[in-house]
Amino acid sequence: MTREERHALLGDDVLAEIRQSVAAAPEPSDEVVEKLRRIMTRPAGLVPQAAPVGETPPAAQAA
Repeated sequence: MTREERHALLGDDVLAEIRQSVAAAPEPSDEVVEKLRRIMTRPAGLVPQAAPVGETPPAAQAA
C-alpha cells in the first residue's frame, strides 16, 4: 500500500491524531531500541548456523 493509498483510506483527521500521538510519545530507551533492532533484523528468531564442512544437513539426507 502506498503512502497516498494509506492517506486516502485513513483521512486527514486520523493522520493528524496519529502524528499528535507520535509527537507526544517519549523517546525509546537504548534497551528498547536494541530489542527492536534484533526483532526487525531476525523476525523469525535465531539466525541459522551453517553446518560444518563435510556434514550433510538432515533435510538433504532425506532427499
